[in-house]
Amino acid sequence: MNHHRVLIAAWLMCLWIGCQSDATITPVQKEQACLKYPPARTVNQMDDYHGTNVKDPYRWLEDIDSADARTWIEAENQVTFDYLKQIPTRETIRRRLTQLWNYERYGIPWKRGGRYFFFKNDGLQNQSVLYTLKTLKDEPIVLIDPNQLSQDGTVALSSLSVSEDGNLLAYSVSQSGSDWQEWKVRDINTGKDLSDLIQWTKFTSAAWTHDHKGFFYTRYPQPEQNDLKAQNYYPKLYYHRLGTDQANDVLVYERPDDKELGIGAGITDDGQYLVISISKGTEEKNRVAYKNLAAPDSTIVELISVPDAQYGFVGNDGPVFWFQTDLDASRGRIIAIDTRQPDRSNWKEVVSQSSDNLTGVSLVNNMFVASYLHDAQSRVRIHNLDGSFVRDVALPGVGSAGGFGGRREDTETFYAFTSFNDPSTVFHYDLATGQSEIFRRPQVDFNPNDYEAKQIFYASKDGTKIPMFIAHKKGLELNGRNPTLLYGYGGFNASLTPSFSVKNLIWMEMGGVYAMPNIRGGGEYGTEWHEAGMKTKRQNVYDDFIAAAQWLIDNHYTSPNKLAIHGGSNGGLLVGACMTQRPDLFAAALPAVGVLDMLRFNQFTIGHAWMSDYGSPDDPAEFKALYAYSPYHHLKPGTRYPATLITTADHDDRVFPAHSFKFAAALQAAQTGPNPVLIRIETKAGHGAGKPTTKIIEEATDQLAFLTRVLDMK
Repeated sequence: MNHHRVLIAAWLMCLWIGCQSDATITPVQKEQACLKYPPARTVNQMDDYHGTNVKDPYRWLEDIDSADARTWIEAENQVTFDYLKQIPTRETIRRRLTQLWNYERYGIPWKRGGRYFFFKNDGLQNQSVLYTLKTLKDEPIVLIDPNQLSQDGTVALSSLSVSEDGNLLAYSVSQSGSDWQEWKVRDINTGKDLSDLIQWTKFTSAAWTHDHKGFFYTRYPQPEQNDLKAQNYYPKLYYHRLGTDQANDVLVYERPDDKELGIGAGITDDGQYLVISISKGTEEKNRVAYKNLAAPDSTIVELISVPDAQYGFVGNDGPVFWFQTDLDASRGRIIAIDTRQPDRSNWKEVVSQSSDNLTGVSLVNNMFVASYLHDAQSRVRIHNLDGSFVRDVALPGVGSAGGFGGRREDTETFYAFTSFNDPSTVFHYDLATGQSEIFRRPQVDFNPNDYEAKQIFYASKDGTKIPMFIAHKKGLELNGRNPTLLYGYGGFNASLTPSFSVKNLIWMEMGGVYAMPNIRGGGEYGTEWHEAGMKTKRQNVYDDFIAAAQWLIDNHYTSPNKLAIHGGSNGGLLVGACMTQRPDLFAAALPAVGVLDMLRFNQFTIGHAWMSDYGSPDDPAEFKALYAYSPYHHLKPGTRYPATLITTADHDDRVFPAHSFKFAAALQAAQTGPNPVLIRIETKAGHGAGKPTTKIIEEATDQLAFLTRVLDMK
């Protein structure tokens, strides 16, 4: 037995020793009060931020592979799983989750070179399988089954790109949830992989040239050490020619003047232009450059050199480029730029801003298919190329629609529609007739008519009206005693819209209320809504979420001893900030893969990219705002915090897991009273993408079981 296992064994011997008797707490709380957390040493780490000295007593947990950290991780998991195993509802929840999850799920099809492609999961497969077929009536053929790439399902497909003739597939895989991707190329006719191998890529697609001889992609310099927390800078755009070694790939574009810039690229539908987008971090503003591929010796032309707005390339008509932009239109519009007359005075508006937020545009059947959000619900409108209105797409109901991809010459497209009690159904849409037909409808073992959802509006602290969806079983009694799960995100221009979730369905099936507010920082109402929750205005996000909780209490849906909050990634930050600001308002908290140390987030992996939303600790004013809400730094010893189950993964190279480690150690040290503070650390998993079904079900089981226990659900 090695040294750290001896320490764990010795510590476990006294795990349940020293429980105190207190007549004021329930039997469940008494059991929770018996928890003994692993010892977590503190260090005398002090950092000076613009004259403010800030302690970081758990800095050592950033060295996640050290012997001390691994000892702590293993001991924390031991406590967590010992606790979870004692919950009577856990196995019942696991069985029901597994039963409901076992239904066929389909991705949205797309078409290239006379072939259709789509993903399908039979139900409990760890990874969805990629299929292809020639006509929609054919029997689908398996193209790639990622379940064959690993025994435990932890190798996942990340990105795909089919050549224009439909014969070649560039695909990337990631292992254990990592953001790092490794690209290969498959001959679709033979099902065999070619010799090509591309490494050290993140956040990139593959843009095929129309001669099918190669593709453009972005890669980072190879890290000196494959360290989870190593920072990623200086991405470069390359061209890879099939059959050659990656070392011989041609450098096409780089920006050595700014290491934080990101570079993405695509090929126009006519194959003539390479269009390059240059952005900084996650900011919704970018530059645009292009290269004329019809002239091999052409130089790269900077079309939009000032990143004053978002410019999303939609398509082109020869030298005329169409963009979706929020330039002088916070809710979005479509403009045309003639590359022969690129001066801004010559830019033309094609589709003007509407009262709804424009979230995406595709160019199919020589028409613009424009997706909007109206109070966080989907609307889809079709316009001619001159901007004239054609029709609204008749959606099945109130919910979320996505898809509508294709090429300019296609006469058909596909989309998916979902809502809180409506699993994602895939539709085939005829752009000539405007008719939708079901392509695939899933069958799930529940009655959607047993549930209802509605949208309300409430006032935040500053009076801003915020929408919130509320879903639950029909016939709910507003008695203030309903277990309620409040979920949020609030950042990076991301919008929360109605969608189906097996986990949420089971929560409602057990009598719970699910509430989802569309707080500021998201993209539900365009640029202004997003910017109202950025940087020094970020407290608005937490005020909005806290006000949602108060509304649910004031309107007798629930009470503080029955209210839980949940969010992941930036939503994990949301949970951490709100539970530290208002620990009295919540009974339980589920921060998942959260950004929790707001003074060091930019020191790890791709964290520097988030400064566009959060601000920088190096800026005095932004530091002040960050420090004012940073969850890790606002834990106060002697405070009764909500029962907390933190979830993270040891291979998360998006939000470095030390965020959760440090927060858990500090929260356990600060906690008073009987509420448990647990951290569940998944192995061979990352930030969430590509997580196998078995791990998803296990984590959902533990989160729901934890809530039934700490909320005392009968």
